[in-house]
Amino acid sequence: MESYFVKKPTPFYDQLYHAIKKMIIDGVYKPGERIVESKLAKEMNLSRTPIREAIRALENEGLVVIDEKSRILVYTPTAKDVEDVYQCRMALESLAVKLTIRRASDADIQQLERTLNQVKTMIEQQAYPKDEVIELNSQFHNLIYQYSGNHLLQKHLNGLKSLLHLYRVLNFQGENRDWIIYNEHHEIYRWIKERDEEKAAEAMIQHLIHDYNHLIEVIQTSG
Repeated sequence: MESYFVKKPTPFYDQLYHAIKKMIIDGVYKPGERIVESKLAKEMNLSRTPIREAIRALENEGLVVIDEKSRILVYTPTAKDVEDVYQCRMALESLAVKLTIRRASDADIQQLERTLNQVKTMIEQQAYPKDEVIELNSQFHNLIYQYSGNHLLQKHLNGLKSLLHLYRVLNFQGENRDWIIYNEHHEIYRWIKERDEEKAAEAMIQHLIHDYNHLIEVIQTSG
């Protein structure tokens, strides 16, 4: 019977939201670049209403900002932004990894290992889809949030999801970043598997400190 059900089409604003978000993440829209509603409406052959709804959602996620002249600008990461986000991450993710050790099943931990194995298999190749590796790196952290069993913690970290993805894309720039991130994730996994809360939390904090320092370098170099 399900095969006969009418599926609702994806609303235009939702399609636009994902399209504009991808263009920001992929660097088609550069940091600080202005997005002009009328131009976008003409290019997409749409009214401004779905565009405004998409822009509002992107503003809520921090990927665009509205300046004092009501212009829509692509978010430009600053050192202060990165510092604020990583301070939150260090506090929340060090707690998340401790809770994961207390609450995750052996099967959950095996899923973390499978995610890391997928990353390793990809980055061992000379050419690989970087966006898929970045997504798997995100998944590694997301699984830890999930296995923590703390819904409020998950809510706070999920609220940063779009910014974190943008930061991960930027953080992937540089020599051997794929292997550096993989090895640090594997160290976190090692202590989760050993059920050692303190060492796992320390490994998480060190990973985030290294990420933070590298991201600051990327922002300063590109600026």
